[in-house]
Amino acid sequence: MMRWVLGLVILAGLSACASSRDLNEAPVPLGDFRLEHNIVIANNAQRGPLSRPATEEQLTAAVKGAVAERFGRYNGASRYHFGISVEGYVLAQPGIPLVLAPKSALILNVTVWDDAAGGKLNDEPEQITVLETFGTAPIIGTGYTMTAEEQLKELSQNAAKAVERFLVKQRNEQGWFSPEETSANGPETQQSATEVEAPAAG
Repeated sequence: MMRWVLGLVILAGLSACASSRDLNEAPVPLGDFRLEHNIVIANNAQRGPLSRPATEEQLTAAVKGAVAERFGRYNGASRYHFGISVEGYVLAQPGIPLVLAPKSALILNVTVWDDAAGGKLNDEPEQITVLETFGTAPIIGTGYTMTAEEQLKELSQNAAKAVERFLVKQRNEQGWFSPEETSANGPETQQSATEVEAPAAG
């Protein structure tokens, strides 16, 4: 897995866009979706080649915070839970030569749980890989321009946006969530009476 990450972080020509710019806008429609449990673990996260270190606590806090920031805007009628495991990361250091400056990356496994059904929506975890937002340092890489904490925050925001895209795709293709629309930050609707144990990631 990490050899694949190394290939990703040194390839030229890859692109990414800032994923936090839309947080002040209305969220994309997700029907009756409401995030209840936001479980993130990083006990088996692999530190990639050429990476600055990050603790388990730093990884979990960054991802959990970015997920809450993006999905806390939904107040649908039905509750869902995320089980997320951080599988690997690269927080780029300055690279030489400049054109081969390493790029930061983050790998997550994501499982979505349906509270009312009491089970997983995806039997196999969805693996999501994101890179740093290119454009902040298009040639020299963020290893020169950002701290490890700043890199991790950006990656986590990119990952939360990627999770959102995954949910939208599954809703369109697999019928996840109700077709009924809901507005962000609106009045809270009645919660499901079904109670499930907080799901583990994976």
